[in-house]
Amino acid sequence: MKNQLLATGRKMLGPGREYESRIERHQSPLKMLLIPIFSVMAGSMITALPLFTDSPLLPPMGYMMLLAWRLMRPGIWPAWVGLPFGLFDDLYSGQPFGSAALIWSLTMLVIEIVDSRAIWRDHVQDWILAAVAIMLSILGGVALSSLAHRAPDVTVVFPQIVISILIFPLVVRLCARFDNWRLAA
Repeated sequence: MKNQLLATGRKMLGPGREYESRIERHQSPLKMLLIPIFSVMAGSMITALPLFTDSPLLPPMGYMMLLAWRLMRPGIWPAWVGLPFGLFDDLYSGQPFGSAALIWSLTMLVIEIVDSRAIWRDHVQDWILAAVAIMLSILGGVALSSLAHRAPDVTVVFPQIVISILIFPLVVRLCARFDNWRLAA
């Protein structure tokens, strides 16, 4: 009986109760793959909520989720993943088709370059990098949408930029919670 328990890696705590070792636990590969993907896609779909305001206030949640996952887990996705996520976001955002795909792809490439040159990063540097990326993304979206129709004044999107930058640490925290759930056995 003792040899059988040692071979299975389980220890008996009492009659009928066993404790499974957490050293060689196996996560679900499907869960590990799909949670980050669905969180970015759900963030992109938030822009389809029926909120009516005079100016854009809703942050680009899909983009911020992509940034949070990429900055928190650098090796989770290849650099080209901005293209399919951006195309999905274009379906919900109302921007000209391909604008988010371009902006998100460029963002992923720039983050890859920064990662290859930086020795280390901390939370403040990630927040600064994300703040610049969010600001350039929103301003780039305004510039790309001005190619299709007359764009509003750039000052209209400043509240959206400020709100997005200020709530980015909360988005990182949400992604960290998702990551804990994703890695749990």
